[in-house]
Amino acid sequence: VPLAELSLMNKLIHTSLVESDQHVEILQRDPRSPLRSVKTFEELPLKKELLQGVYMMGFNRPSKIQEQALPLILAYPPQNLIAQSQSGTGKTAAFVLAMLSRANANKKYPQCLCLAPTYELALQIGQVVQSIGKFCTDIKVNYAVRGNRVLKGMVLEEQIIIGTPGTMLDWCFKQRILDLTKISLFVLDEADIMIDTQGLSCQSIRIHRALPKSCQVLLFSATFKESVRAFAEQIIPDPIVIKLREEELTLGNIRQYFMVCQNLEDQYKALCNLYGSFTIGQVMIFCQTRRLADWLSGKMSWDGHQVATLTAELTVVQRANIIQRFREGKEKVLIATNVCARGIDVQQVTTVVNFSLPRHQDGEPDFEAYLHRIGRAGRFGHRGIAFSMVENETVELVHKIEEHFQTTIKQLDPCDMDELEKLAA
Repeated sequence: VPLAELSLMNKLIHTSLVESDQHVEILQRDPRSPLRSVKTFEELPLKKELLQGVYMMGFNRPSKIQEQALPLILAYPPQNLIAQSQSGTGKTAAFVLAMLSRANANKKYPQCLCLAPTYELALQIGQVVQSIGKFCTDIKVNYAVRGNRVLKGMVLEEQIIIGTPGTMLDWCFKQRILDLTKISLFVLDEADIMIDTQGLSCQSIRIHRALPKSCQVLLFSATFKESVRAFAEQIIPDPIVIKLREEELTLGNIRQYFMVCQNLEDQYKALCNLYGSFTIGQVMIFCQTRRLADWLSGKMSWDGHQVATLTAELTVVQRANIIQRFREGKEKVLIATNVCARGIDVQQVTTVVNFSLPRHQDGEPDFEAYLHRIGRAGRFGHRGIAFSMVENETVELVHKIEEHFQTTIKQLDPCDMDELEKLAA
């Protein structure tokens, strides 16, 4: 699955900020630059309409990344910044506040530019602008994305333009309806994805080169690999960098169990016993193949369970809709192939079931896929529980996983309801 699709699904999932224990690291080359952090939004130079919008979004206090980034983003004179942290930690809200703060409602022309790698991500950012800026009624947004047709000579009156690099380039240099010399804030979101997607980084750099030297530049990324660093140096010389160390998936906070079943029907009975014993809010069930995922989805739906299925052949819009519904609790069970094992953080998920263990084509266990699968149940320090179902001839796979991760996976009798109820307690 493309990184941009994972990023979109994560943006849809996180209705509230992720509480992370990771340390914030600040890198700057100019020791004279003032650094400070804040613990409340009231400490920031935000107009009351923006404070209302922030609280309407459900943000009671700044996240770790926002504590450090917002004072720099909103400072005068403006500071150029790179902010790196994983999805759900508040990066989008931070630069949206910057755009809404810098935009002058009395000036009826574009002043803030935001680039995202895909159409869907651009629209998602726009929704955050609309939500936080709900009470800033004089500030308008337009989208430089495919399908939004404009005519040469058209006058743009919106203060904030959000779009993808290709269409933005067209508006600036071909249609000539966007005057880059008047832009005071330039935001580049998902820089790591921009680099990963052919052509986007070159288009972004071309737009940036046409901006005035006084323009504030903010670059946001989920990672800060060497490729991101090199790209950033082409966009922003000597930036201040704020890093929230990427969380590493570990198995320490996840209890792991396996059940030996005779066949597929026995596996399904074991799953029903599990579901009946646990008070499960929401659960993710992983299958090795799409055919198995479809079979399981049909069985569970027939038995009255609210089920959604996430597989590789779905379009990005379909995936986004499924994730949205699951996040809102409209479906309690999300059945997925490995498409969903990496990068998706659903905080309310504390239980993961491997209906079939992940395997390579040669039949050996896929250790990385196993780690990412059950890691969905232990995100951001939460305690989780993972169950794997195996047949007699595949028990050896469990022992190989134990040996690889130096961990213990306890065996459970799938028919022992007393034992399952003890676990639930």
